[in-house]
Amino acid sequence: MNGTTLEGQAQSVAGSVKQAVGTATGDNSIKARGASDQLVGDAKQVFGAATDAIGNPGPLIDKARTFARDRPWATAALVGTIALAVFNTLRGK
Repeated sequence: MNGTTLEGQAQSVAGSVKQAVGTATGDNSIKARGASDQLVGDAKQVFGAATDAIGNPGPLIDKARTFARDRPWATAALVGTIALAVFNTLRGK
């Protein structure tokens, strides 16, 4: 867990508290700021988790190179399939 994830969790909790205070007092602006803080906190948590997940892509890249070297036809078929899927997605089909 990195600093961004922890910061996101803290901001999300603070947003929950703000939202609860806004609900309890009937102050819609505090409630809205709390919801906004929660959303930003959640986004920071997702970003932090993604950063942790791809922190060291070296072994994955090595596996991909080995696969491509050992199985060139399978690699070509995989790349072609992905390219076709992206092309059809961009065309809207």
